[in-house]
Amino acid sequence: MKIFMFLLIIYVFIKTISYGIFELKTNKNKPGAITIICVALGSSILASIMLYIR
Repeated sequence: MKIFMFLLIIYVFIKTISYGIFELKTNKNKPGAITIICVALGSSILASIMLYIR
């Protein structure tokens, strides 16, 4: 079960990072892209930590 959840976390992280890159390149929205990437990184780290604590 932990492996499935870890793979799901990675999948969501990659999709979110790709949206941040899209936002940066297409819409030229640098603050929005940086915020999206930081939130994706933080949520992935916290979700992984909570997965192994619980």
